[in-house]
Amino acid sequence: MFQINCLNPISKVGLDRLTADYKVIDNMNDAEGVLVRSASMHELELPENLLAVARAGAGVNNIPLDKCAEKGIVVFNTPGANANGVKELVIAGMLLAARDVVGGIEWVKASRDNADIAKSAEKEKKKFAGTEVMGKKLGVIGLGAIGVKVANTAVSLGMEVYGYDPYVSVNAAWNLSRSVKHVTNVEEIYADCDYITIHVPLLDSTKGMINKEAISKMKDGVVLLNFARDLLANEADVLEALKSGKVARYVSDFPNPTTAGQPGCIVIPHLGASTEESEDNCAKMAVEELMDYLENGNIRNSVNYPACDMGVCSQAGRIAIFHKNIANMLNQFTAVIGEKNINISDMTNKSRGEVAYTMLDIENAATQDLVESLQKIDGVFRVRVVK
Repeated sequence: MFQINCLNPISKVGLDRLTADYKVIDNMNDAEGVLVRSASMHELELPENLLAVARAGAGVNNIPLDKCAEKGIVVFNTPGANANGVKELVIAGMLLAARDVVGGIEWVKASRDNADIAKSAEKEKKKFAGTEVMGKKLGVIGLGAIGVKVANTAVSLGMEVYGYDPYVSVNAAWNLSRSVKHVTNVEEIYADCDYITIHVPLLDSTKGMINKEAISKMKDGVVLLNFARDLLANEADVLEALKSGKVARYVSDFPNPTTAGQPGCIVIPHLGASTEESEDNCAKMAVEELMDYLENGNIRNSVNYPACDMGVCSQAGRIAIFHKNIANMLNQFTAVIGEKNINISDMTNKSRGEVAYTMLDIENAATQDLVESLQKIDGVFRVRVVK
C-alpha cells in the first residue's frame, strides 16, 4: 500500500481517484508520495522513503527541485488544469482596466444615501466611462496553456492579438488561433500594444522583466496585466510609470504592500486558479500522475525529470534508476544486470539537463543484491524497484 501525505487541503474530487492501494496519512515522514499546492517545502527535511511530489497547480517555486532531483524524487505539476480559470480572470482584469467599473461601484456605494443618485450618476459616469477593448492591440508574452487561451479569447473579442514565445510548444502552436500574430521579438509587443499580459514562469532570466527599461519602450497609456508571478514585474518601476502616466493601469493577482491600494493598481487577491473547477482539475491530474508513477514508474509532466512511459509492466520485474546524465551509464547498468544472469526484455533511457532516468523490464524479480550493485555505480542517485 502506498502512503500519501497532503501538505495542503486537496480537492476531494482528486483524492477520490485514489484506489484501495493508497492511504492518506498525516505524517509526511512516512509517505511515499506528497500532494501539495502552495505550502513551502524548502525548509522541510525530505524523508528517504519519499518517491514523488505532485503539485496541484503549475508553479513549483515552493518546491526544492534540484534537491529532489539529487534524491531521485520526481516532482510533478499540472500544466493546463487551471488554465481556463486563470484565463477568465485575465480577461476580467483587462475589462476592469478598460472601464473603471470598480471606481463606479465605489462611487455608488459612497452615494447610497443620495436620494437623487440616479440623476447624479448621469453627471458622474463620464469619470468611469473608459474605452472598449475591441480593435485594441493585446500583446501576450508566453504562449503556454494560459497564454494561448487568453490570446484566443481576445481574438473573439475583436482585439488585434500579438503573441511572443521563443519556446512555444507544438501543442500550443496547434491550439493557437491563426488570427494571432506571432512576433519574434518581445520589443515589438512593447512598442505596438495597448494591453500587455505576461504568462511566463518565474526564472532568473524572467525575474523583473517588466522594469523601467522595458516600460520605456512601451506605448504611453499602456495597461499591464500580471497573473503569472508578482516578481516578473519590478513593481517599484511600475508605480513610477503609473505616476508619470506612462502606464495607465497595472492589474495584478498578487497582493503585496507595494501595490495594494496604490492609484492605478487593480490588485486581486490571488484568485486566478481558485475556482472550484480549477482546484478539482488540478487535484485530479496530480493524483493521476502520482499513481501512474508509483505503480508503473511512468513520468508525465515532471519539472525535474524527463518524460518517460513504458506502460504497465508485463514482466517479472521493473527497476527505475535515477542518475547523472553522463557517458557510459547504460553500459554499466546492463553489465551489472548481465552479471546477475538476468535478461532485460525492454528498457528506455531519457535525459533532462544534468539528470537522466532509466527504466528496465527484467525477466526475473529484482533482488536486493542487484539493487545494491546498481546503487554503487558512480553517478547513480537512486535505484527503485517498481515491480
